Amino acid sequence: MNLSEDLKHPIFRRIGRIADAMGREVYVVGGYVRDIFLQRPSQDIDLVTVGSGIELAEAVARDLGPRTPLNVFATYGTAQVKHHGLELEFVGARRESYRRESRNPIVEDGTLTDDQNRRDFTINAMAICLNADRFGELVDPFNGLVDLAKRVIRTPLDPDITFSDDPLRMMRAVRFATQLDFEILPETLEAIRRNASRLEIITRERINDELGKIMRSPRPSIGFKLLDSTGLLAIAFPPILDLKGVETVEGVGHKDNFLHTLQVVDNVAARSDNEWLRWAALLHDIGKPATKRFDDKLGWTFHNHNFIGEKMVPRIFRKYKMPMNENMKYVAKLVGLHMRPQSVGESGVTDSGVRRLITDAGPDLDDLMILAEADITSKNPGKVRRQLEGFRRLRERMEQINDADALRNWKNPVNGNEIMEHFGLAPGEEIKWIKDAVKEAIMEGEIPYDHAAAWQYALEHGEDILAANRDARNAKTLQ
Repeated sequence: MNLSEDLKHPIFRRIGRIADAMGREVYVVGGYVRDIFLQRPSQDIDLVTVGSGIELAEAVARDLGPRTPLNVFATYGTAQVKHHGLELEFVGARRESYRRESRNPIVEDGTLTDDQNRRDFTINAMAICLNADRFGELVDPFNGLVDLAKRVIRTPLDPDITFSDDPLRMMRAVRFATQLDFEILPETLEAIRRNASRLEIITRERINDELGKIMRSPRPSIGFKLLDSTGLLAIAFPPILDLKGVETVEGVGHKDNFLHTLQVVDNVAARSDNEWLRWAALLHDIGKPATKRFDDKLGWTFHNHNFIGEKMVPRIFRKYKMPMNENMKYVAKLVGLHMRPQSVGESGVTDSGVRRLITDAGPDLDDLMILAEADITSKNPGKVRRQLEGFRRLRERMEQINDADALRNWKNPVNGNEIMEHFGLAPGEEIKWIKDAVKEAIMEGEIPYDHAAAWQYALEHGEDILAANRDARNAKTLQ
């Protein structure tokens, strides 16, 4: 098969011409070749040459001009050239051998055949020649094209050896199955189960990279179910395993919160590309196992699981080396708030409840509403209808609140300095008492959301607020 028509960009002929002048074979390999057949656009092009990949990259960079970006990674024998939005990754063909305690291979120079043998899956082991006399020729020794047509994931060689040598390939198998909606062949899947414990030698950073790609897929649940069924989830991200299963008492059971969670993630993914909103969906019920109780009258309860979950998020992110930054704070915030839209909707959509929701969610209000609506997975049509109607009324009322846009960027109209100066207070909790009372008055609609009204309220009620809170504090101390 000749694919020259699929290599219309002039860079391919140019690289082939440079390689011919050097007496080198050169091939496009891996994902770029696979994506030609899947009709998926790609700007990342992997190239293999028989010989030094760095030397060929340097020659290509010189040919493209003195300002061409070139990065050399001598330790790995690779180099990257950037050209008009394309990222060209060059490596020399090689054969690899592994030690059991490490995924870092012992590398030797090899042939194209050696290089294809070391590839993870047949669909990634295809190559296209760029040399002039064979330009566009497909080299497919493992029938990767057939596997693409069958939509299956299979290793080129013995899967036990493939996965034991580099255990990250097991995560990659799950990731490709999720991204492409392919099936992992049964014998390949069984090999993953046999070798799952080998994933422990992989760094958290590499595991998290694959988890992120699974999370960004159209239906992340495919990947998490595969990770669970193969035993990889117990190493890759065990916190959500506690959500699995249904407990029954006196004939009353609760839903499987693991399966519910994955459905919520898919529901969010159908509406948003925001990866961290999807992580919030994955962790929204993480507090349920710790709060699960059976009540003779109410059945199963999970009181305050949202608040417990919010506190768990930073610990989970830290333990699994996820980013301890604004993304973590965003996930924790949405986990803590995910029940609020439903409770506000069920309470009859009061103005004060809507104002509090808008203020507490702030700029993340739209994302919170997506999460709350995605959380509706009941099989009871009546219950779904009632919940959706509550959310409809809530959205309608949010649009009618005059100061809704200002409340999204809530900032208390009165500041601590003016409170300290007027009431003669030192920095401390007493300032917060007054500011909280001002906020409550605004939320209840007693005063408008502006400085003049808020400051007047503080002047009129400040002394009473301080006295009441001091009395309450003293009474608590005496207890």
